[in-house]
Amino acid sequence: MESQRKRILIIGGYGMVGSNIARLIRSVDTSIELVLSGRNPQNGEQLADELKSAETAYVNLEEGLDLSKLGNIDLIITAMQDRSNISREIAISNGIACITVSELADQISTTAFLSLQKPIVAPIVFAGHWQSGLLTLVVKHLAAKFDHITRIEMAGLYDIKDRVGPEVANDVNGFMGQALIRQDREWISVPAKDNPREICLYNGSLAKGYPLSTLDIPSIGAFTNAANIRFDFATGVSIGSSRGLEASHDLYIDMEGMLFSGKKTKLRTIVSGKKGNSQMTAVGVFLITENILGLNGKNATEAGGLYLPETIVPVTDLINRFKDFDIEFIEISDELHW
Repeated sequence: MESQRKRILIIGGYGMVGSNIARLIRSVDTSIELVLSGRNPQNGEQLADELKSAETAYVNLEEGLDLSKLGNIDLIITAMQDRSNISREIAISNGIACITVSELADQISTTAFLSLQKPIVAPIVFAGHWQSGLLTLVVKHLAAKFDHITRIEMAGLYDIKDRVGPEVANDVNGFMGQALIRQDREWISVPAKDNPREICLYNGSLAKGYPLSTLDIPSIGAFTNAANIRFDFATGVSIGSSRGLEASHDLYIDMEGMLFSGKKTKLRTIVSGKKGNSQMTAVGVFLITENILGLNGKNATEAGGLYLPETIVPVTDLINRFKDFDIEFIEISDELHW
């Protein structure tokens, strides 16, 4: 696939996440046509003018998705909630590549079953992982240090000073349902509110996290086979705010196991997005987009089928690229305690 004259539909394209995705794509390819869609397309006109080769369109997923007036779309990016899987199913029916970012672990079965009964001729990427897969990609990079891993505890820290869109703000208040975790090799669903975890933050303060069923949990279980895995959502003071800067979005990753050297270790890694939650989510989507369409010198993904961020994005140069996106990578010695 060549990137020239490609056409991308971004649903929620002028929102906090969608606008960041659009800008990242435009930064590496000036020829791609961008369709910034949503329920109030007039709100995206200024962004479309800024990006060039861009236009706005009315799309309301509650009314369905009619592609007939949107031109020949090569990739659909759904940068908002799509609880009915409208965009993904339309993409599969029309042989169009698709990235969705909002599904939790218990919401992907319908598409999985559909894939067993209908040929999928373009890449369909489940990216309902935290920050659209950035967290899982970092864990995959770190896992290469270990012979085996016994425990992986992760957290996403939301700072109330972080500017996020209305959907994310609503999600912050709704992360209290059942949560999938792995405990002593068993997959169990637990009530989030009854299973809090204290997380020691970079500045030494404590934050209370609650488990959440992001796709990171089954993804990381599949490639690490760790006996204990959980992801928690917490609210607290970010690294950016503690430094007197713009609020960041921080990912905490604590891994315990045995290195290839035979040494037992605990490794803490913090990934801090200096521009906040929406920018980090956009970076995750952008990395996937690169590998679907072959942007920025990447090889395009020709084979259709279901993909995850970690099965489509190589992690070989991941950490080195973080600085390009204002993302800080911090590793802390196992001699320190958290």
